[in-house]
Amino acid sequence: MRADRRGRRGTARRPLGRLARRLLGATLAAVAGVAVLAPAPAANADSPLRVHAEEQGFEIGAALAVNHLNNDSQYRAIAAREFNAATPENEMKWDTTEPSRGNFQFGPADQFMDFAQANDMTVRGHTLVWHSQLPPWVEDGNWTQSELRTVMYDHIDAVAGRYRGEIAYWDVANEIFLEDGSWRPSVFYNTLGSGFVADALRRTAQADPNAELWLNDYNIEGINAKSNAYYELAQDLLAQGVPLDGIGIQGHLINGQLPSGIQQNIQRFADLGLKVAITELDVRIQMPADQSELAQQARDYTTVMNACLAVDGCVAVTVWGVSDQYSWVPDVFQGYGAPLLYNSNYQAKPAYDAVHTALGGDDGGGPTDPPPGSCAVTYNVANQWNSGFTGTVSFTHNGTSPLSGWELEFDFPNGQRVTSGWSGQWAQSGSTVTVSNAAWNGTVAAGGTVSLGFNGSHTGTNNEPTSFSLNGQECTVS
Repeated sequence: MRADRRGRRGTARRPLGRLARRLLGATLAAVAGVAVLAPAPAANADSPLRVHAEEQGFEIGAALAVNHLNNDSQYRAIAAREFNAATPENEMKWDTTEPSRGNFQFGPADQFMDFAQANDMTVRGHTLVWHSQLPPWVEDGNWTQSELRTVMYDHIDAVAGRYRGEIAYWDVANEIFLEDGSWRPSVFYNTLGSGFVADALRRTAQADPNAELWLNDYNIEGINAKSNAYYELAQDLLAQGVPLDGIGIQGHLINGQLPSGIQQNIQRFADLGLKVAITELDVRIQMPADQSELAQQARDYTTVMNACLAVDGCVAVTVWGVSDQYSWVPDVFQGYGAPLLYNSNYQAKPAYDAVHTALGGDDGGGPTDPPPGSCAVTYNVANQWNSGFTGTVSFTHNGTSPLSGWELEFDFPNGQRVTSGWSGQWAQSGSTVTVSNAAWNGTVAAGGTVSLGFNGSHTGTNNEPTSFSLNGQECTVS
């Protein structure tokens, strides 16, 4: 069993909120003596996701919308049964909570909190400072630095202060960089400069001292210019003593097109002493979705889950919704859909089985990931000299349906390093090497073989790797 991941400041908390306090008060008033909470049931193979997650000190969450909780009983039941963490989709965003200056509206957020607390869910507050979903009075104000800083502080004080002690994590600043790693223009950056992030983190720490403070963004799953910008910012903030606890990697992904190096990227943030979470996971499919695409989606979910679970500092995976019925994807990405664990009829998809299996449960018998041994790998040292060598790797896909996108992973046993590679995108973090498909060889037919090669360095001992995995599944080695 993996070590419990919850809490550099302590365990991930589900504090007593308004509803829980009312229920506890009523119970204590009615019952004499000592009330003892029964322990959570032990997981068996077909237990809900949250039971398996709890056994590992892990959080499996969902973004939830109060409107659907109030009006859709199936949505509500699945949310309560399957997830031990929750993020409000829109209920805590600025345009909802403060539509006009000083006019705070907490009705939807309060309802969200009541549901989460009644169902023993850890809450991620989302989000305090963001360039989007701002009311016009904020975005279009002709602010001085002093005025806008006051506006930002007043908002943080009111929202974070209202739920003080009830939120485990706050997404304090959201989506602050562009794809090239430069600062995103916004009313906050344009007026206050890059220091608005540190200001917001410090102010949130005052408003809700026990909450963990996070930054959050999309397209930072792999190692790229944007994730590098977050890595450098995190280093700078920590060096300045600014309170920062975690990096949220959103994970809005395309089926069969996962970026390489997800685990390595998570690991480098964890190595800074930060927590990491996949905060908004969905894997969109070009519609209509057929069974092979759903199977590929399941493999992609497995890859992301395994990347997080492999790093002790990765504490949670949250999917961005409960079912395909209410997903944001079709409205934003034309021609795409079906990104979540349940379809529009609330039937569990192969992606659900993949997540269930990754957490230690049974796969439900669905067409999810290929079993161990459905890929075969051959590794050879083709040439070796002094401190260098050339290696070749080939894998055969023995599954029954084609692969659409692949990632091969292995560990060097003696400190070897890849210096260059071909026929794939190569990355290395520590001893772990990851190679993902190039643009031209991402589709592999059932029974198909892919051959790769690289140049490497060694320090005198050059033993071969002994285990390989393809899309998160163990391969046989010959």
